Amino acid sequence: MESALSSLPDVDDELAGAVLSGLARVEKRLTDAVAVSDDMMSWTSRHLMDAGGKRLRPLVVLLAASMGDIEDDAVIDAGTLVELTHLASLYHDDVMDSAPTRRGTASAHEVWGNSVAILTGDFLFARASALSAKLGADIVALHAHTFERLCLGQLHETVGPADDADPFEHYLSVLSDKTASLLSVAGEIGALTSGAGDEVASIMRAYGEKAGVAFQLADDVLDLRSDSQTSGKNPGTDLREGVPTMPTLLIRRRLQENPDARTRDIVDRLDGDLSDDDDLAALVSLLREDPSLETTLDMAHALVGEAIEILGALPDVPARRALIDFTRGLVDRDT
Repeated sequence: MESALSSLPDVDDELAGAVLSGLARVEKRLTDAVAVSDDMMSWTSRHLMDAGGKRLRPLVVLLAASMGDIEDDAVIDAGTLVELTHLASLYHDDVMDSAPTRRGTASAHEVWGNSVAILTGDFLFARASALSAKLGADIVALHAHTFERLCLGQLHETVGPADDADPFEHYLSVLSDKTASLLSVAGEIGALTSGAGDEVASIMRAYGEKAGVAFQLADDVLDLRSDSQTSGKNPGTDLREGVPTMPTLLIRRRLQENPDARTRDIVDRLDGDLSDDDDLAALVSLLREDPSLETTLDMAHALVGEAIEILGALPDVPARRALIDFTRGLVDRDT
């Protein structure tokens, strides 16, 4: 779990020890949570968990909880709950996006087919729901609302914006529901289960909404700039499936406002057949040199600034300083 704190080089030693201990307990509880007598489900449900992951959402739970009683067993259930929910959503997302790899290994649907992948995601959602029931009615309601937002975000991404809708506002709302909702609830329930209080929970909820969108905007850039060995995903998967990203939206707007031959070439490629790996690689190469990537990163950094400003309402304790470093690391990263 050392990698979970890699973006926090100056974290307080006492806080680091408590967080690392908490992450180790979450990891053990994740293993227990997916244990099942059915041999097939036992295998498929561990597929992505065993592939690793940064455990960012449990980390946010624990950092928020450190402003209360981080040792409370309910906090560990909360960290496990958000990570199970995240893992479940990945099984579903990879089917929707036809993603061939995840975390450097073949996606579940590539190994077992779409139906098994979807059912595995459903199983993990069920186990997450059982954990939320242990934590009380308020946490059940928060988890159910987050699950609803995850579904709506995926639906809205799939169907696209209405004819009269602003495509940028639509895209940001998708990111808010698909990514920010889970980071937001992680901070909120971390505060609530640790006894840190409603005020801290409210601050963490608002913080997560900003930080989560910033994280996903940075991902839009990393998906193009990084290679599969670094990111664990094939560059350009979203392009092949026609999934909008902030850089492609910016490029399409540029074509409308100030068309030039290079932009027209990129849009033609975006709208063309990208089933051939060489064609996809050529488009990725063009996009890596496009100014839309820097514009997207600028947007992500602006949101990071807003998230850090929200954290200013927290007490000046090591956890707040760690959260600030963590937030900057969401954008300034290689994977």
